[in-house]
Amino acid sequence: MKNVVITGSTRGIGLSMATEFLRYGCNVTLSGRGERLSEEVGSYLLPFKGKYIYVPCNVQEKESLQTLWDESLEKWGKIDIWINNAGQNTPHKFAWETGETYTENLINTNITGMIFGSQIAAAGMLKQRYGSIYSMEGLGSNNMIQVKTIMYGTTKHALTYFMEGLAKELKGTGVIAGRLSPGMMLTDFITKTPDGERSEVISDKKFKKIFNILADKPETVAKYFIPKMLKNTKNNAQITWLTNRKAAWRFMTASSRKGRLI
Repeated sequence: MKNVVITGSTRGIGLSMATEFLRYGCNVTLSGRGERLSEEVGSYLLPFKGKYIYVPCNVQEKESLQTLWDESLEKWGKIDIWINNAGQNTPHKFAWETGETYTENLINTNITGMIFGSQIAAAGMLKQRYGSIYSMEGLGSNNMIQVKTIMYGTTKHALTYFMEGLAKELKGTGVIAGRLSPGMMLTDFITKTPDGERSEVISDKKFKKIFNILADKPETVAKYFIPKMLKNTKNNAQITWLTNRKAAWRFMTASSRKGRLI
């Protein structure tokens, strides 16, 4: 049984991972910006009552992340896995059209928040002399450039560099660092803007075609990730769902995937 902390875990892939860890018998700390879990999520997690806690956390504030660690440690006694999953996006616009507030939130969440979380988890786990730290990759991690998404891609490129470097710094300590590469998923990141409005990108015919070929639901990805993380002991591991081989096969069978998700 493992004790797991996941930032940004009230919806999407974060919630799906939390649920899957719970199904494996783990204890889980969920977190998000809200003061408490929504009734909908609380009802969804009712079968796992007593196996999880919720701690409000704004990853842009290091003190808030420290509280997340401290309360989780107090509850579970130790932390085996810490996952930096909280993420922010910007509207689907060119870089020069992206507003200052969107830019700041993107950087402060995807880069600064990820680094803060990793710092706190590493410091705590080094005291334990064991533990695993993972961060969620995305478009840009593999150097792919797609117009109107380069702001987001820049943060994910930085995330990959940082996590690879962190793994080197942790070598031989008993604490490991790794990356989760989910590919494309049907989440609010795709369907909505940061303001909660319908995203214009899902009306793009070319995007919809590619998305229906390559994307998956977050529950599907989580079911792959969790057993891999629970078994992994390798430092600097990249756990990848959408491999090049899998993507190639999906393009070969694209006709059967029309309208699959959007």
